[in-house]
Amino acid sequence: MSNVLIINAHEPSEFSAGRLNASLVDKAQTLLTAKGHDVRVVTMQDELVMEEQLAHYEWADRVILQTPVNWMTIPWTFKKYMDEVFSAGMMGTLCNFDGRTSEAPTDNYGTGGVKTNAKYMLSLTFNAPKQAFDNDNEYLFQGKGVDDLMFHMHANFRFFGMSALPTFACYDVLKNPDIENDFKRFEEHISNHF
Repeated sequence: MSNVLIINAHEPSEFSAGRLNASLVDKAQTLLTAKGHDVRVVTMQDELVMEEQLAHYEWADRVILQTPVNWMTIPWTFKKYMDEVFSAGMMGTLCNFDGRTSEAPTDNYGTGGVKTNAKYMLSLTFNAPKQAFDNDNEYLFQGKGVDDLMFHMHANFRFFGMSALPTFACYDVLKNPDIENDFKRFEEHISNHF
């Protein structure tokens, strides 16, 4: 069984209370615990104690990032979390700086990760409909997919040596939600990949 760290990156606001992301975190925690995994949950409302946060990553061999996608990226509070926690982990907890050496200063950037036995999963909630992605006829994403949009998050976790589990996404959650089916798909996704 795995040690699973679930990060709820949602920051409640007038625009969105975060019930869907919180529900997905709760579902993941319940499903994974029932399967015998050990689970810890971090939210952006938690007090940020650096030693505790780094200890979560040392402990975890699986990380689930549960996040809404705001303006094509993660919420600012999770970016702040990354700036602080990920930066603090650069001296050995998450990586040994960036992998380059003084003998080869331009080679192997991003290969210093020490979490090579760990995996991560992005679980995303979008206002965008599914049809907006992977479709050359759609204006905004121009044929790009969800993982293309979230390449920067994949690169962050790869920087630590982690490998990706398939991404999960809920689409059109504000204007045309299908939450019951989203929950069913999520349960299947968790069951298939953990």
